Amino acid sequence: MPSIGVLVALILASWRTLAWIVRRADVVLEVVDARDPMSSRSRRLERMAQALGKKLIIVINKADLVPRDVADKWKRILEDMGYPTVYMAARDHKGTRVLRRKIKSVAESEPIIVAVTGFPKTGKSTIINALKGRHAASTSPIPGSPGYTTHAQLYRIGNNMYMIDTPGVIPVEGGFLEAVIRGRPPEQLRDPVRPAMLLLERALQYSPDSVRKAYGIEERDPYRILELIALKRGWRYRSDGEPLVEEAARTVIRDYHEGKLLFYVPPEEYLLGKKTVHKGFLGRKRA
Repeated sequence: MPSIGVLVALILASWRTLAWIVRRADVVLEVVDARDPMSSRSRRLERMAQALGKKLIIVINKADLVPRDVADKWKRILEDMGYPTVYMAARDHKGTRVLRRKIKSVAESEPIIVAVTGFPKTGKSTIINALKGRHAASTSPIPGSPGYTTHAQLYRIGNNMYMIDTPGVIPVEGGFLEAVIRGRPPEQLRDPVRPAMLLLERALQYSPDSVRKAYGIEERDPYRILELIALKRGWRYRSDGEPLVEEAARTVIRDYHEGKLLFYVPPEEYLLGKKTVHKGFLGRKRA
């Protein structure tokens, strides 16, 4: 293990590579999306960090896309589960100092090695850039880097603190929607219509005005919304003039990632579900 503080920026190719990095870290940052923290968590990463005896901090990013009290509630929920938690809006560099203080507070000693992890599109790169600041500079290669890369580099980002940048992505867990919208760019999806329709359904469920605000469309049927988006933008098939719904679907997915199609899962839904499960369990009769 190096004798300098290293902040490890993770964009990984496999769980094997992730394990390689986590073993060399003292503190692991798991970046989740403030709009749906539970679906953007990696239980496998959390179990790995625990098994390897590493401190784990959950970083609720994109907190500017939800009300302040919502971010506060998710923070309390995750802390009640035993995870030190901070929330931030990394693209505006809001919360960076809080994150630095949290890292120092959980670390058992200095220098500190930190791994930045999370699914694609949670804002890991933005957090990395916020921590690096304007004056970060490469200092040296990382010895013993995994075989998938030969150019992992240390970046100086502060007193006795460095960062490693690596290529690749962390495998996405969770349900179909998370796996699709975070696993590949919209342009690479063979069938973007289904996940876009699911996104629109969720948007209408959690924020009934979200589609109207984003597209000026009052319709509530997801497929018809895609058709209307395509027609408004002049996207039609050349063969028959029908709406090019695939391009509209890719737009919807991009707009969700960029915060234009804006909705969030309320913490109360998680708490209610937890109480329902608990009540059902207690209400079972013994055979």
